[in-house]
Amino acid sequence: MRAIIVDDEQLSRQRIRRLLEEDAQMRVVAECRNGYEAVRAVQEHQPELLFLDVEMPQVDGFAVLDMLREVRRLPHVVFVTAFDRYAVQAFEVRAIDYLLKPVSRERVAEAVRRARSGTVDQRAALTSLLKRFTIHNADRIYFVPYADVDWIEAAGNYVRLHAGDATHLLRSTMHAVEELLAGSQFVRIHRSTIVNIERIRELRPTFAGDYVVILRNDQRLTLSRTYRTVLARIASA
Repeated sequence: MRAIIVDDEQLSRQRIRRLLEEDAQMRVVAECRNGYEAVRAVQEHQPELLFLDVEMPQVDGFAVLDMLREVRRLPHVVFVTAFDRYAVQAFEVRAIDYLLKPVSRERVAEAVRRARSGTVDQRAALTSLLKRFTIHNADRIYFVPYADVDWIEAAGNYVRLHAGDATHLLRSTMHAVEELLAGSQFVRIHRSTIVNIERIRELRPTFAGDYVVILRNDQRLTLSRTYRTVLARIASA
């Protein structure tokens, strides 16, 4: 699958390229610093996947798509931005994903999987994006979208969010987080563990009647017998 990366920030382009090149079946055919370069590159290379920044000088990401309306075959578009305020507009123009900077390995891989499948539940993707945890630190407040979280574990009076290479402490209980995430892609698999179903690679039964849950990043978790009723939901995801 051929990809083009469009971003006026060199470090952002380099990170996305590095993550894409971890996939042997991905090939980055061009990097573009602005919208005009992006239009020319898409016309020349006809990629299957376009990682497109929103805010760029002169021509923003949405204007790029408008300029590409006459292209015979538009690539799958993944918007990449530091802001979530463009999410609704992004899905209105049928983007297959919307990544918030700094992008994580897991979210880039998920975007590629969506492009390969050719189908995406945009309403579910948008709902997932707009829901996020609010993390309060002494000197700042920042946000972690639900979709970025791999799994959650109890940590005393807190819960620990595992999102790619990062971890975040949120002052809450497992019960409160479970209720907050009800109806989403998360399930509780242990009294101290909640997992993002989309991150599960495989399940392995144990002699004790539990299951070992193996995530895409090789993290191993335990699905206890108490929570075996979630097996059907995991299997059908």
